[in-house]
Amino acid sequence: MSRPERPPWFWEAVAVAICKPLMLLLTKRDWRGGEHLPRKGGIIIVTNHLSWTDPVLLSHFLYDNGRWPVFLAKAGVFRAPAVGKIIRWLRTIPVYRGSTEAGKSLAAAERGIRDGAAVIFYPEGTVTRDPDLWPMTGKTGAARLALATGAPVIPIAHWGAHELLPYGSKKPNLFPRKTFHVKAGPPVDLSKYAGPPVTAEVLRDATADIIAAITALLADIRGEKPPETPYPATPRIDPAADPGDGVEKSAEA
Repeated sequence: MSRPERPPWFWEAVAVAICKPLMLLLTKRDWRGGEHLPRKGGIIIVTNHLSWTDPVLLSHFLYDNGRWPVFLAKAGVFRAPAVGKIIRWLRTIPVYRGSTEAGKSLAAAERGIRDGAAVIFYPEGTVTRDPDLWPMTGKTGAARLALATGAPVIPIAHWGAHELLPYGSKKPNLFPRKTFHVKAGPPVDLSKYAGPPVTAEVLRDATADIIAAITALLADIRGEKPPETPYPATPRIDPAADPGDGVEKSAEA
């Protein structure tokens, strides 16, 4: 019998058997900071978004560091007869965008965190549109859940997924084999926001701290100086956005 934060053992075994060898074949690894990932208990993972491939590549990193990744996916995917069942068994959380049910996404994510899951958020809400691929300004869903649950927020930056499959492209660049750089950091310190009422300003400031933590890790990976001000996120969600794009419709302050 599987633990609440993990899928049934059969589907976990199938997913790992298919994805892990593929990731080892397609990418080289430069992984750092795995010690910052608690092996037990609910956590919120926040990360940048560069390509449709990075959810799978990040899953490899998280799984090898002892955590099953719980992503968010558009609710429409769950209506596909076979795929819908599989992603439910893999503990994926449906995202109801632009509807009266949008709040269900945050509620489901909160239940997962309280059950001990590692829930992954892309705070930008979509693949970055920054011309130099730095993180954009963020949506407030991850901050809202962090303040509601007290769960640690673990920032992760990555680089290289866009070289394997550039955003908007359907043709991967398989050769030469790309290096997927990942760096996880210590929990973002949000303690100063724990006392005051959770206002729109508090959520925006906490989200800015989360984006800053991801950006600092990415700057270290790239060996470059990031912009002083994050690129403004697009006001509407890209309809082609992939699983894990967050719950910004229900999380905006």
